[in-house]
Parts: sequence; C-alpha cells; structure tokens
Amino acid sequence: MKITAYVPYTGSDHILQTLNEFKVSNLVANVVLLTTDKSLKPFDNYELVHVENMYSTETIEVIAKNAKTEYALIFTHDNQYSLGQFSLERFYYVAENTNAGLVYSDYYEIKQHVSYPHPVIDYQKGSLRDDFNFGYLLFYRVEAIKDALDRTDKDYKYAGFYNLRLNCSQKYDVIRIPEYLYSTIETDVRKSGVKLFDYVDPKNRGVQLEMEMACTEHLKDINAFLEPNFNTIEIDDDSFNIEASVIIPVKNRLQTIADAIDSVLIQVTDFKFNLFVVDNYSNDGTTEKIKSYAEKDDRIIHLTPLRKDLGIGGCWNEAAHHKECGRFAVQLDSDDIYTNENTLQKIVNTFKKEKCAMVVGTYKMTNFNLEDIPPGIIDHKEWTPENGRNNALRINGLGAPRAFYTPLLREYKIPNVSYGEDYALGLMISRDYQIGRIYEPIYICRRWEGNTDAALDIPKQNANNTYKDRIRTIELIARQRKNQNA
Repeated sequence: MKITAYVPYTGSDHILQTLNEFKVSNLVANVVLLTTDKSLKPFDNYELVHVENMYSTETIEVIAKNAKTEYALIFTHDNQYSLGQFSLERFYYVAENTNAGLVYSDYYEIKQHVSYPHPVIDYQKGSLRDDFNFGYLLFYRVEAIKDALDRTDKDYKYAGFYNLRLNCSQKYDVIRIPEYLYSTIETDVRKSGVKLFDYVDPKNRGVQLEMEMACTEHLKDINAFLEPNFNTIEIDDDSFNIEASVIIPVKNRLQTIADAIDSVLIQVTDFKFNLFVVDNYSNDGTTEKIKSYAEKDDRIIHLTPLRKDLGIGGCWNEAAHHKECGRFAVQLDSDDIYTNENTLQKIVNTFKKEKCAMVVGTYKMTNFNLEDIPPGIIDHKEWTPENGRNNALRINGLGAPRAFYTPLLREYKIPNVSYGEDYALGLMISRDYQIGRIYEPIYICRRWEGNTDAALDIPKQNANNTYKDRIRTIELIARQRKNQNA
C-alpha cells in the first residue's frame, strides 16, 4: 500500500461516503482525519488528529509525521467526494513515473444534483498566485513534503500549504492530469467577479501578510527577488505641450461612455490636459455619442484605429504614440468614472513628488447606480515601497486608476490584449522603476452585468489566469536574468 489519505473532518455526515471511496483501491494504507474542532472524537477506528488551522505549517508537519507511505493524498475541504474509476491508481502512476512532487487533476463539480466539468490549468513557474486552483485533491510525494519542511524556517499559520507548494516546485515538478478524476459538491458558489477581490478584503489582511512572506522567501530562493533599488524619472522633457492625457478605450458602451467623459471634463488642474477616446468600431451608438462631445470640446481627441485587430492594449498604444499624447497617460475604463474633479491633479502631483514611472490609485466598488457594494474600497495596501514589486508577482492586479510616464510607455509597448495588459505593463515597469501609490479613493469602478470580469465561465477564467501566469513566468525569468547580470 502506497498512500496515506488526509481528510478534513467537521462532524459532517457525508464523511462516511468519502471514506467508503477508499475501499475500492488497494493503494490506500490508512486514513487520517484532520479537524480543528477539539470536541470531535474518533470513530470506526479512523485516526483523528486535532490541528489549530487546516492550512498551517503545523498541519503539514502532522502529515509528514503520520505518513508511513510514499504518497499523501490530501483533501483540502470537508466536501462530499466521489472518486472516479481507478483515479487513485492514475494519480499514483503519474507520480511514480515522473519527478512530480505534487499531482493534481481536473474534476467535476456537482450543483443541484447536476455534474459539471471543472477543468483547471497547468502550473507554470509564474503560477505564484496563492489562490491558484489545484482543485480539492492534492497528491503529494511525502519525500517532497519532508524536504520542503527541512528548507522552511518559518511557522506559518495560514500560508503553510502555499509555502509547501512553492518549496516543492523548486526541486520537483508540479503536474496536472487533464482528466476528471473525482467529483465534489462545490461549496463556494459566488460569481467570479465577487471572488476576484477576496485577497484585498481587510479581514484577510493577516493571511495576505503571511502569503507575501512565503512568496518573498521563494523569490529569494530562486534568485528572482529584487532589492528596493530603483531608477528615477527626471521630468525635464520640454517636448510635451500637454501635461496629462486621459485614455479611454471603448467599444459599445453607450450606457456609460458619457459618464466617463464627463468625469474627465470636470477635472480642475494647474496644467493642460486632453482626453483620447479610442473608439474600437462601436456599433451601438457609442460613436455618435463621442462625436457629439468632441464637436463641443477641443480637448477631446476621438480616435478610430486603422487596424481592426486591436484589443484594449492595442487601443492604448494608438493613443500613447499619438503626437498629442501628454507627458503622463492616465487610465479610465469606459464604464467607470473619476471620484471627483481633483483626480488628475493628485496623479500628476504624485509623479512629480516621487519621480516614479507609474502611479496606481485607490478605487471604490459600486453598482451601476453608484451605490457602494462589497468589498468597498480597494486600496491594494499589499503594495509597499520596499517589497511591492516582488509581491506584485503574487497578486492578480495592481489597482486603479493606472497612470504612466509616456516616454516609458512608448518604449515598453503595451500587449495587444483585452485582459491583463495593464498588469503586464506594471510588472515590466516595476522591474526597474518605483511605482507611486495614492491610498485614497480617486476612482469609482462600477460593477454591472456588462463588465468583462463580472461573471465569467470556467473556460474564460482559465484563459485569463493562464495568461497572467504566463506574464508572471516571463517576468520571473527576466528578473532572474537581471540578478544574474548584476
């Protein structure tokens, strides 16, 4: 027998069904129930171990100590599970015939008695998000767990399993089996647009600090950590007639484009600014609405690209490389607005004060009618001057609005995609330059059914996450090369 199974236990009745699943395989040597509830007692001769936190270093030490087998099958949640045909044999075969320290697979999720396929994505070097979805079954090589513990000198309360897989990936492969090897009843049924902001919820601040610590240690181990030494921007270029340009890429946003434009035109500044609205072939009346504004205000530059293969990033490039683009290029999405008339002035003041290459603000979440919705203010306090650009490889976004020093924007070029283009640019810039921060709300992000990430299906979520992981992988390698050449 080759496997020890570890199953969370909260006293639920469905635990019996999960335990019965192990009886169909002769690979399982023993089962250990893990619980944080000290009132629970062992039953049916199953070993029961009490732990303080299910995801802590302490729990991993319990697993390593109790495993008398080559592999540990770890269930991450106390759900109801059903194993697929010979699924444990499949996990074992892949692990035994590769250098895998961790194996995971696609799965089925059951909602209202209907089974839906839930594919996950392949692990990359840049898969540093602490919310990377491995599914609910982790098939670990025990040797890899013990090796990771030997190389860990910190006792994590929340980031134990995150630290484990980072450490594991340094010496072992992390392999996804693109097969549906088990079924489970999904417990978190919130929409993707709601889950997106879990990591910036203030109540999770302690968890995030631990995750940052674990990620930072990993980056140091693999020579991708960057010390807080930055190039500075000397703002003495007299070639700009305009100090700041707001850039709004838009396609078919008749409901919201007027609000966005109005929030720019009311800005009060001690410098000249203009507004680029890059109209990516709208056909719902948006074009006519923009024209009606541009005819009345010469600060508005209404651009229609010659190319028809542009995403949001490509539209940004059109404006950034235009001769009338200002010294600083400031983002505004076509369905969002600035908080008040002082947003542009605060952004430019930050550039000049901090001599940074990019500024990121703080925003507030509202519904379409501008009523506050959870999680409220998104301030991205996980970005610190000392460690922000390292922690940026762990988190999935940098905040809004984003503003850039235009000469650098023209040098780097923005990826021609419609998701993650700003994040990719932020990572590239932060490799060498400081990113300035404004920690008061200067931007209102409206969440509504028309948003691009309000409620994504699984394939679209996977595509987005794969792209951002790839961006992180590229940046990780670039930072390793930077350190090697230092």
